[in-house]
Amino acid sequence: MPARGADGGTPVEGAPPAVVSIHDVGPDTLDPVAELLDGIRPRAGTAVSLLVVPGLDWSAADLDRLRAWQAEGFELAGHGWIHHGPPRTLWHRLHGWVISRDQAEHLSRSEGEIEALMRAGVEWFAAHDLGTPELYVPPAWALGAIGEAALRRLPYRRIEVLRGFMAMNAGGTPAVAPCPLIGFEADTRFRAGALTAFNAASIRWARLRHRPLRIGFHPHDLSLRLRDAALASLDRGWRFLTSQEAVAELTEETLDAHRAD
Repeated sequence: MPARGADGGTPVEGAPPAVVSIHDVGPDTLDPVAELLDGIRPRAGTAVSLLVVPGLDWSAADLDRLRAWQAEGFELAGHGWIHHGPPRTLWHRLHGWVISRDQAEHLSRSEGEIEALMRAGVEWFAAHDLGTPELYVPPAWALGAIGEAALRRLPYRRIEVLRGFMAMNAGGTPAVAPCPLIGFEADTRFRAGALTAFNAASIRWARLRHRPLRIGFHPHDLSLRLRDAALASLDRGWRFLTSQEAVAELTEETLDAHRAD
């Protein structure tokens, strides 16, 4: 499948790559997610990952909407179980205060608890005729205390953490390929200023290093302080990739680097 340009069609060769995702897709966010998709489709087509929170109160009608989006071509990915959990460690408390507002569900959990949580998500997708998700994004991109052996026992092919993408290949040690990230979940003036500066630096890094820029939306971004910047971020000449296409390019880049050594 060719990558998409800014109008959802085939892009100009050499355009910098970008990967789009919408976080926190749940029963109570489906309408704002639909509004976001209405703005994204003309720009990125269906090269969008919808990060689904499975352990919520999904109705039959809600599940039908997920199946319709999947049939349209959007990727459905796992995104925790209920997306939040009480902090039990100092690190979790600090992380919640600075970054995640206690939404980093994996933190404070043991490896066995995290593996069970991730496996429960896989089983939920299968039980509702949504296939097996290949992508997993932990809430707040915080994977927590789970090691390589446990991750290999799960069927996910790609895992996205704060630094970038991890490819769970059959052989070799999985390594995170750093990719810049931008977001727009700014409900205060301070967060708006901080995210604006952070986003500008990430875009410069993406263009300089030609690494896929991860554009992460949250359901209510279009009603928050950076609403004008949110969809406008897609209108910058990107070559839109699915998560699968992005990881394939990153893997090939790593192989080329080894061949050159």
